Amino acid sequence: MKVDLFDFELPRERIAEHPANPRDAARMLDLSGEGMQDRIVRELPDILRPGDLLISNDTRVIPARLFGKRGDAKVEVTLHKQEGLGTWVAFAKPAKKLRIGETFKVNEEFEAEVLAKKDGGEVTLRFNKSGADLIAALEKYGVMPLPPYIRRDAGGDDQDKSDYQTIFAQKDGAVAAPTAGLHFTPELLANLDARGINRRTITLHVGAGTFLPVKVDDTDDHKMHAEWGSISKEIADLINETRANGGRVVAVGTTSLRLLESAAREDGVVEPFEAETDIFITPGYKFRAVDMLLTNFHLPRSTLFMLVSAFAGFDRMKAAYNHAIENEYRFYSYGDCSLLECANKIDART
Repeated sequence: MKVDLFDFELPRERIAEHPANPRDAARMLDLSGEGMQDRIVRELPDILRPGDLLISNDTRVIPARLFGKRGDAKVEVTLHKQEGLGTWVAFAKPAKKLRIGETFKVNEEFEAEVLAKKDGGEVTLRFNKSGADLIAALEKYGVMPLPPYIRRDAGGDDQDKSDYQTIFAQKDGAVAAPTAGLHFTPELLANLDARGINRRTITLHVGAGTFLPVKVDDTDDHKMHAEWGSISKEIADLINETRANGGRVVAVGTTSLRLLESAAREDGVVEPFEAETDIFITPGYKFRAVDMLLTNFHLPRSTLFMLVSAFAGFDRMKAAYNHAIENEYRFYSYGDCSLLECANKIDART
């Protein structure tokens, strides 16, 4: 498909710089029925049904942006894919300042050797720390890797260390937040539980490529980034049991959805999963595992806007985004969200 089909104009003032407070007070455009309803996230338990299963992503964002030097030259790097306990692929700015075999130094105790360089400003770095020691160093010296459309000073905002982390965050490894999960509060989770809605988490370590606009002219030419994910046998079994009993699988965010669809067979059965996925979902795809999706409003020309267009219908999402812009919804990572119902499944269940 032509990527231009997924373009739209968004006024700068519609881009959220900070999350709603409290988080579940964010607006939610409900498209789970025939029309559109303007709601807030706190109403989610009233829309879902007892026996539904809410699946969230429990990845935890690490402070993956580092400021350091190569010699006297200042360099900024943003880690985006782990390749070993102490080895990460990163985007460097300016990448020309780093050469293979040289050292990127954050300070006297934290540094990395440049192992390789690729196109697009990518470098492979091997740090002098690994495992838990590397995570501790990142927590001490790194800043949150906010998307470029959120305006911050170079050092970041201390509040972002908590704001850019979901209530589900447990497993270190993401360099971008699974942003639909940012809307949940302890009170909302308690209300979901009281309603009889089951909740479980899976893990997809979100990479920096998730939010980038597609730069090719045709979707067939786009190379999707790979991200590591995991679904346990217990959760796979519960998903299959839920659907067999007539319950709906509700994905919190496109990251959860992409992992669930990666683990699903052609007959819709979800199997345990522990691997990388580079699934790229565009209109025409028939969904196997997910019945509903809670998701933020995404960038034009992005793989995520293509995904939601495939999920709920291209014309429906175009109309929904027009409604959201006209009615001053807040967009992107810290913005509002929509609740979608799948319009293109492998079976005819409702």
